[in-house]
Amino acid sequence: MTYRLPPLNALRTFEAAARHLSFKEASDELSVTPTAVSHQIRGLEDYLGFPLFHRLTRALELTREGRAMLPKVRDGLECFAAAIESTREHQAGGRLLVTSPPAFLTRWLIRHLEKFTASHPEVELHLASSLETIDGRDASGVSGLEGIDVRDDETELSIRFGRGHYDACRVDRLFAPVYTLVCSPRLLFGMRPLNVPADLRRHHLLHDESVMELMDRPNWAEWLQVAGVSGVDPDAGTHFSDPGLVLSAAIDGVGVALASKPLVEAEVLAGRLVMPFDILIRRTEAYYLVVPEAVADRPVVSAFRRWLLGEAAKVREE
Repeated sequence: MTYRLPPLNALRTFEAAARHLSFKEASDELSVTPTAVSHQIRGLEDYLGFPLFHRLTRALELTREGRAMLPKVRDGLECFAAAIESTREHQAGGRLLVTSPPAFLTRWLIRHLEKFTASHPEVELHLASSLETIDGRDASGVSGLEGIDVRDDETELSIRFGRGHYDACRVDRLFAPVYTLVCSPRLLFGMRPLNVPADLRRHHLLHDESVMELMDRPNWAEWLQVAGVSGVDPDAGTHFSDPGLVLSAAIDGVGVALASKPLVEAEVLAGRLVMPFDILIRRTEAYYLVVPEAVADRPVVSAFRRWLLGEAAKVREE
Protein backbone atom coordinates (compact mmCIF):
# COMPACT_ATOMS: atom_id res chain seq x y z
CA MET A 1 0.00 0.00 0.00
CA THR A 2 1.32 3.45 -0.95
CA TYR A 3 0.82 6.25 1.57
CA ARG A 4 0.79 9.87 0.49
CA LEU A 5 2.09 11.61 3.58
CA PRO A 6 3.70 14.96 4.37
CA PRO A 7 7.18 14.93 5.95
CA LEU A 8 7.14 13.25 9.37
CA ASN A 9 9.17 16.07 10.91
CA ALA A 10 6.49 18.56 9.86
CA LEU A 11 3.80 16.47 11.55
CA ARG A 12 5.89 16.22 14.71
CA THR A 13 6.36 20.00 14.68
CA PHE A 14 2.62 20.52 14.19
CA GLU A 15 1.80 18.27 17.16
CA ALA A 16 4.18 20.13 19.47
CA ALA A 17 2.97 23.57 18.35
CA ALA A 18 -0.67 22.52 18.69
CA ARG A 19 -0.08 21.08 22.16
CA HIS A 20 1.62 24.24 23.42
CA LEU A 21 -0.29 26.68 21.18
CA SER A 22 3.07 28.41 20.89
CA PHE A 23 5.80 28.26 18.24
CA LYS A 24 8.30 29.39 20.88
CA GLU A 25 7.50 26.60 23.34
CA ALA A 26 7.44 24.06 20.51
CA SER A 27 10.87 25.23 19.40
CA ASP A 28 12.21 24.80 22.94
CA GLU A 29 10.88 21.24 23.06
CA LEU A 30 12.25 20.32 19.64
CA SER A 31 15.56 22.16 20.11
CA VAL A 32 15.13 24.30 16.99
CA THR A 33 14.44 28.00 16.45
CA PRO A 34 10.91 29.48 16.39
CA THR A 35 11.59 30.47 12.77
CA ALA A 36 12.26 26.82 11.90
CA VAL A 37 8.98 25.82 13.54
CA SER A 38 7.13 28.52 11.60
CA HIS A 39 8.67 27.33 8.31
CA GLN A 40 7.74 23.71 9.05
CA ILE A 41 4.13 24.68 9.81
CA ARG A 42 3.92 26.89 6.73
CA GLY A 43 5.27 24.09 4.55
CA LEU A 44 2.76 21.64 6.00
CA GLU A 45 -0.10 24.08 5.39
CA ASP A 46 1.05 24.52 1.77
CA TYR A 47 1.17 20.76 1.35
CA LEU A 48 -2.34 20.31 2.80
CA GLY A 49 -3.87 23.32 1.11
CA PHE A 50 -5.46 24.83 4.23
CA PRO A 51 -4.29 26.72 7.35
CA LEU A 52 -3.78 24.85 10.64
CA PHE A 53 -3.50 27.87 12.94
CA HIS A 54 -5.05 31.28 13.36
CA ARG A 55 -2.05 33.51 14.02
CA LEU A 56 -3.27 36.15 16.46
CA THR A 57 -1.29 39.08 17.86
CA ARG A 58 -0.15 37.32 21.03
CA ALA A 59 -1.52 33.82 20.67
CA LEU A 60 -2.18 30.87 18.39
CA GLU A 61 -5.49 29.13 17.85
CA LEU A 62 -6.10 25.93 15.95
CA THR A 63 -8.36 26.17 12.95
CA ARG A 64 -11.24 23.74 12.53
CA GLU A 65 -9.03 21.62 10.29
CA GLY A 66 -6.17 21.80 12.79
CA ARG A 67 -8.41 20.62 15.64
CA ALA A 68 -9.62 17.73 13.50
CA MET A 69 -6.08 16.67 12.57
CA LEU A 70 -4.46 16.87 15.99
CA PRO A 71 -5.85 13.69 17.65
CA LYS A 72 -5.02 11.52 14.64
CA VAL A 73 -1.54 12.98 14.24
CA ARG A 74 -0.90 12.43 17.95
CA ASP A 75 -2.14 8.82 17.69
CA GLY A 76 0.11 8.24 14.69
CA LEU A 77 3.20 9.57 16.46
CA GLU A 78 2.42 7.38 19.46
CA CYS A 79 2.18 4.36 17.13
CA PHE A 80 5.55 5.21 15.58
CA ALA A 81 7.07 5.55 19.06
CA ALA A 82 5.57 2.25 20.20
CA ALA A 83 6.85 0.46 17.08
CA ILE A 84 10.38 1.72 17.70
CA GLU A 85 10.13 0.92 21.41
CA SER A 86 9.09 -2.67 20.66
CA THR A 87 12.41 -3.28 18.88
CA ARG A 88 14.53 -2.15 21.82
CA GLU A 89 15.73 -4.41 24.59
CA HIS A 90 15.58 -3.09 28.14
CA GLN A 91 17.28 -4.53 31.16
CA ALA A 92 15.21 -5.61 34.15
CA GLY A 93 16.51 -2.68 36.18
CA GLY A 94 17.10 0.96 35.44
CA ARG A 95 15.95 4.38 36.51
CA LEU A 96 12.22 4.65 37.29
CA LEU A 97 10.61 8.03 38.01
CA VAL A 98 7.24 7.91 39.79
CA THR A 99 5.26 11.13 40.27
CA SER A 100 2.18 11.14 42.50
CA PRO A 101 -0.10 13.39 44.56
CA PRO A 102 1.77 14.67 47.66
CA ALA A 103 -0.50 13.08 50.28
CA PHE A 104 -0.51 9.71 48.49
CA LEU A 105 3.28 9.72 48.34
CA THR A 106 3.95 10.70 51.95
CA ARG A 107 1.04 8.95 53.64
CA TRP A 108 0.73 5.71 51.67
CA LEU A 109 3.32 4.94 49.00
CA ILE A 110 6.44 5.56 51.09
CA ARG A 111 5.05 3.43 53.92
CA HIS A 112 4.75 0.43 51.57
CA LEU A 113 7.97 0.80 49.58
CA GLU A 114 10.20 -1.43 51.67
CA LYS A 115 8.92 -4.61 50.04
CA PHE A 116 9.53 -3.28 46.55
CA THR A 117 13.01 -1.93 47.19
CA ALA A 118 14.01 -5.15 48.94
CA SER A 119 12.73 -7.30 46.06
CA HIS A 120 14.09 -5.10 43.26
CA PRO A 121 17.48 -3.66 44.22
CA GLU A 122 18.25 -3.35 40.48
CA VAL A 123 15.68 -0.53 40.14
CA GLU A 124 16.91 3.01 40.75
CA LEU A 125 13.67 4.48 42.06
CA HIS A 126 13.06 8.24 42.02
CA LEU A 127 9.92 9.66 43.67
CA ALA A 128 8.39 13.07 43.13
CA SER A 129 5.17 14.72 44.26
CA SER A 130 3.09 17.14 42.23
CA LEU A 131 -0.34 18.69 42.64
CA GLU A 132 -0.62 18.44 38.85
CA THR A 133 -1.32 14.71 39.28
CA ILE A 134 -4.68 15.63 40.82
CA ASP A 135 -7.37 16.17 38.21
CA GLY A 136 -9.37 19.38 38.44
CA ARG A 137 -12.97 19.94 37.47
CA ASP A 138 -11.92 20.65 33.89
CA ALA A 139 -9.76 17.52 33.50
CA SER A 140 -9.83 16.40 29.87
CA GLY A 141 -7.94 13.13 29.75
CA VAL A 142 -4.47 14.66 29.93
CA SER A 143 -1.94 12.47 31.73
CA GLY A 144 0.97 14.89 31.93
CA LEU A 145 3.17 12.29 30.17
CA GLU A 146 2.41 13.32 26.59
CA GLY A 147 5.92 14.57 25.83
CA ILE A 148 7.78 11.42 26.85
CA ASP A 149 10.78 10.45 24.70
CA VAL A 150 11.00 6.68 24.26
CA ARG A 151 14.71 6.99 23.46
CA ASP A 152 15.34 7.97 27.08
CA ASP A 153 16.51 5.12 29.29
CA GLU A 154 14.72 6.70 32.23
CA THR A 155 11.19 5.35 32.53
CA GLU A 156 8.52 7.74 33.75
CA LEU A 157 5.06 6.96 35.03
CA SER A 158 2.59 8.60 37.38
CA ILE A 159 -0.06 7.93 39.97
CA ARG A 160 -3.03 10.22 39.43
CA PHE A 161 -6.16 11.05 41.37
CA GLY A 162 -9.14 11.53 39.11
CA ARG A 163 -11.62 9.82 36.81
CA GLY A 164 -9.21 7.39 35.16
CA HIS A 165 -9.39 8.60 31.54
CA TYR A 166 -5.90 9.39 30.23
CA ASP A 167 -4.98 9.39 26.55
CA ALA A 168 -2.33 7.06 25.11
CA CYS A 169 -1.70 5.38 28.48
CA ARG A 170 -2.35 2.09 30.22
CA VAL A 171 -4.41 2.81 33.29
CA ASP A 172 -4.90 0.63 36.37
CA ARG A 173 -7.31 1.59 39.14
CA LEU A 174 -5.65 1.36 42.57
CA PHE A 175 -8.36 2.32 45.05
CA ALA A 176 -10.87 5.03 45.86
CA PRO A 177 -10.41 6.88 49.13
CA VAL A 178 -13.18 6.82 51.71
CA TYR A 179 -13.27 9.93 53.88
CA THR A 180 -14.05 10.05 57.58
CA LEU A 181 -13.49 12.18 60.67
CA VAL A 182 -10.19 11.68 62.46
CA CYS A 183 -8.77 13.20 65.63
CA SER A 184 -6.32 12.63 68.45
CA PRO A 185 -7.43 10.04 71.04
CA ARG A 186 -7.04 12.80 73.63
CA LEU A 187 -10.13 14.54 72.32
CA LEU A 188 -12.31 11.57 73.25
CA PHE A 189 -11.57 11.96 76.94
CA GLY A 190 -10.61 15.60 77.41
CA MET A 191 -12.37 18.49 79.06
CA ARG A 192 -14.86 18.48 76.18
CA PRO A 193 -15.20 14.77 75.35
CA LEU A 194 -16.06 13.90 71.77
CA ASN A 195 -18.58 11.09 72.20
CA VAL A 196 -21.26 11.83 69.60
CA PRO A 197 -21.22 13.94 66.41
CA ALA A 198 -23.18 16.73 68.12
CA ASP A 199 -20.16 17.27 70.38
CA LEU A 200 -18.43 18.90 67.40
CA ARG A 201 -20.12 22.14 68.47
CA ARG A 202 -17.35 22.36 71.07
CA HIS A 203 -14.44 21.39 68.83
CA HIS A 204 -12.20 23.05 66.27
CA LEU A 205 -12.59 22.12 62.58
CA LEU A 206 -9.47 21.67 60.41
CA HIS A 207 -9.73 22.33 56.66
CA ASP A 208 -7.52 21.12 53.78
CA GLU A 209 -7.34 23.75 51.04
CA SER A 210 -4.27 22.45 49.25
CA VAL A 211 -6.07 21.95 45.93
CA MET A 212 -8.96 24.37 45.71
CA GLU A 213 -10.04 23.22 42.23
CA LEU A 214 -10.27 19.52 43.21
CA MET A 215 -13.18 17.96 41.35
CA ASP A 216 -15.41 17.01 44.27
CA ARG A 217 -13.66 17.72 47.55
CA PRO A 218 -15.37 16.38 50.71
CA ASN A 219 -16.11 19.21 53.11
CA TRP A 220 -17.43 19.78 56.58
CA ALA A 221 -20.82 21.01 55.37
CA GLU A 222 -21.44 17.65 53.70
CA TRP A 223 -20.15 15.60 56.64
CA LEU A 224 -22.22 17.56 59.18
CA GLN A 225 -25.34 17.12 57.05
CA VAL A 226 -24.80 13.36 56.77
CA ALA A 227 -24.18 13.18 60.54
CA GLY A 228 -27.34 15.20 61.26
CA VAL A 229 -25.45 17.87 63.18
CA SER A 230 -26.74 21.45 63.26
CA GLY A 231 -25.46 24.58 64.95
CA VAL A 232 -21.89 24.18 63.63
CA ASP A 233 -20.40 26.67 61.17
CA PRO A 234 -18.83 24.39 58.50
CA ASP A 235 -16.40 27.13 57.44
CA ALA A 236 -15.12 27.93 60.94
CA GLY A 237 -11.77 26.68 62.19
CA THR A 238 -8.27 26.64 60.78
CA HIS A 239 -7.53 26.38 57.04
CA PHE A 240 -4.33 24.81 55.71
CA SER A 241 -2.69 24.80 52.27
CA ASP A 242 -0.90 21.49 52.94
CA PRO A 243 -2.70 18.19 53.74
CA GLY A 244 0.26 17.07 55.84
CA LEU A 245 -0.22 20.06 58.14
CA VAL A 246 -3.89 19.17 58.56
CA LEU A 247 -3.02 15.69 59.83
CA SER A 248 -0.19 17.02 62.01
CA ALA A 249 -2.64 19.42 63.66
CA ALA A 250 -5.13 16.59 64.20
CA ILE A 251 -2.44 14.35 65.71
CA ASP A 252 -1.44 17.16 68.07
CA GLY A 253 -5.03 17.55 69.26
CA VAL A 254 -5.62 20.97 67.68
CA GLY A 255 -8.94 19.86 66.22
CA VAL A 256 -10.77 17.34 64.04
CA ALA A 257 -10.10 16.69 60.35
CA LEU A 258 -11.60 14.89 57.38
CA ALA A 259 -9.14 12.38 55.95
CA SER A 260 -8.90 9.50 53.52
CA LYS A 261 -8.92 6.24 55.48
CA PRO A 262 -6.19 4.50 53.41
CA LEU A 263 -3.88 7.49 53.85
CA VAL A 264 -4.13 7.55 57.66
CA GLU A 265 -3.97 3.79 58.28
CA ALA A 266 -0.48 4.00 59.81
CA GLU A 267 -1.45 6.78 62.24
CA VAL A 268 -4.58 4.88 63.29
CA LEU A 269 -2.69 1.62 63.83
CA ALA A 270 -0.06 3.48 65.87
CA GLY A 271 -2.75 5.08 68.04
CA ARG A 272 -1.91 8.64 66.98
CA LEU A 273 -5.32 9.10 65.37
CA VAL A 274 -8.74 7.57 65.89
CA MET A 275 -11.89 7.40 63.75
CA PRO A 276 -14.62 7.86 66.38
CA PHE A 277 -17.68 7.72 64.10
CA ASP A 278 -18.75 5.33 61.38
CA ILE A 279 -19.82 8.15 59.08
CA LEU A 280 -18.17 7.93 55.67
CA ILE A 281 -18.11 10.08 52.56
CA ARG A 282 -17.42 8.33 49.27
CA ARG A 283 -16.34 9.70 45.94
CA THR A 284 -16.25 8.25 42.42
CA GLU A 285 -12.70 9.52 41.85
CA ALA A 286 -9.85 7.13 42.63
CA TYR A 287 -6.08 6.75 42.48
CA TYR A 288 -4.79 5.31 39.20
CA LEU A 289 -1.45 4.03 37.95
CA VAL A 290 -0.89 5.76 34.60
CA VAL A 291 1.82 4.47 32.24
CA PRO A 292 2.48 5.72 28.67
CA GLU A 293 1.77 2.96 26.17
CA ALA A 294 5.21 3.49 24.65
CA VAL A 295 6.99 2.23 27.80
CA ALA A 296 4.30 0.02 29.36
CA ASP A 297 6.07 -3.24 28.50
CA ARG A 298 9.45 -2.37 29.95
CA PRO A 299 10.52 -4.85 32.67
CA VAL A 300 10.99 -2.09 35.25
CA VAL A 301 7.39 -0.98 34.69
CA SER A 302 6.05 -4.53 34.91
CA ALA A 303 7.85 -5.08 38.20
CA PHE A 304 6.56 -1.86 39.76
CA ARG A 305 3.02 -2.37 38.42
CA ARG A 306 2.80 -5.94 39.73
CA TRP A 307 3.98 -4.85 43.19
CA LEU A 308 1.79 -1.73 43.37
CA LEU A 309 -1.40 -3.51 42.30
CA GLY A 310 -0.74 -6.19 44.90
CA GLU A 311 -0.39 -3.60 47.67
CA ALA A 312 -3.41 -1.63 46.49
CA ALA A 313 -5.54 -4.80 46.50
CA LYS A 314 -5.09 -4.95 50.27
CA VAL A 315 -6.89 -1.63 50.76
CA ARG A 316 -10.40 -2.20 51.96
CA GLU A 317 -12.92 0.11 50.31
CA GLU A 318 -15.86 0.00 52.69
